[in-house]
Amino acid sequence: MYFGLSEEQSFFQDNVKKYLEEHATIDKIKHIVSDDKNNLSAEIHQGLLNLGINGLLIPEEFGGLELDLLFAASVSEALGGGVSPTPFVAPYVMAPTAIKHAGSKIQQENYLSKIASNEYRFGVGFSEFIGKRNDTGITFSDNKLNGRAMFALDANDATHLLLANEKGEIFVTETKSSNMEIVNLTTVDKTRQYSEVICKNLEAEMLENSSVSEEPILKAIDAGRIMLAADSIGASQTMVNKAVDYAKERKQFGRPIGSFQAVKHMCAEMAADLEPCYALVWHAAHCHDHSPLEARFMACHAKAHVSEISKGIAKKSTEVHGGMGFTDLLGLHYWFKRIGLNRQILGSPELVREEAYRTQI
Repeated sequence: MYFGLSEEQSFFQDNVKKYLEEHATIDKIKHIVSDDKNNLSAEIHQGLLNLGINGLLIPEEFGGLELDLLFAASVSEALGGGVSPTPFVAPYVMAPTAIKHAGSKIQQENYLSKIASNEYRFGVGFSEFIGKRNDTGITFSDNKLNGRAMFALDANDATHLLLANEKGEIFVTETKSSNMEIVNLTTVDKTRQYSEVICKNLEAEMLENSSVSEEPILKAIDAGRIMLAADSIGASQTMVNKAVDYAKERKQFGRPIGSFQAVKHMCAEMAADLEPCYALVWHAAHCHDHSPLEARFMACHAKAHVSEISKGIAKKSTEVHGGMGFTDLLGLHYWFKRIGLNRQILGSPELVREEAYRTQI
C-alpha cells in the first residue's frame, strides 16, 4: 500500500516550489531580512495568495477550497524548502482550524469568509495555554482582555488576532485598537515574525465553543505543530540537497570531497534519517482530519521527532560545507535557524513528548 501525497497535492506543492524558486531567491531573502524597503515579502506573499493558500482549509460554503490538513502540509513543506519569508501557519492553518471548531455559525461565516477573500489576516498567540510564564498571562472580563502574550505568530501584518488564556478560551480582537501594543521579538529566524502582544482593556469577542472544552484550541495547536514539522522537513531536504551538491563540487587534495568516506557517510545518514519523516508527518496530517483517536498523539510525535531529526541534519549539512556553511554568502544559515526555531515554537520536543504520553494514559 502506498501512502503519500496525491497527484493534486504534489501538483500544488510543485507550483509553490516553482514560484518560490523564481520569486524568493536567496538574494531576495537577504534583502528582506536586512531591510525590506521595497516590500518584497508582501509581493511574494501576494503571489502565494494568488495560488490560493489562504483558502485551503476554509469550507466551500465560506468561499474556500475545503481541503484537508495533508494538503496544507504539502504546502508548508514547500514553504520551508524555499525558506519563504511569508506568513502561513498562523493565518491560514491555525486560525481557520480554531474558528471552525470554536466559533458559532455566525462567527464562522464572518471570519472564515473574510480569510478566504483576504479581507482578514489573523495572527495567533496561544503561548499562554501551551506554557504560561510567571510574568505573563491573559485575563478576560466584561468583554475586555488584559495582560500579555509572548511569541504570537504573524501578528505584525495581521488585521485580527486570536489570543488564548490558560483555560484554552480563544478570543478575537482587532490589531488596530489603541489598547493593544505589538512588540517585535528578536529571534534567530529573520524570515518570520514573532511578537509580544500587550493588552489593556482591549475589546475582544470570545469564540463561543472555546469555553465548552479545550478541544478547539488543541486542534488548532496540533495543526500548527504538524505544519511546523512539515516546514522543517522541507528546510531539511534543502539542506541535504545543498550538502550533496557542494560535496560534488568542492575539491580537496585534487578530489571532490564527496569521494571521501566520512563525507559520504554524513550525506547518507542525513538522507536515511529524513526519509521516514515524510510518512510520519503525512500520517499525522491525515489523522488530524480522519482519525481523531490518533490525532493528538501523532501530531505531538511528528513535531517532537522531526524537531530532533532536522536539528541533526542542519548540523551535518553545515559541517559538510565546512567554513562556507557559516557565511552569509552561501545563506545556509537561513534554513539552519528556521529549523532551530521551529523546534521551539508551539512546544519544545520535551514538552510535546510529555503531552503525547498523557494522551496514552
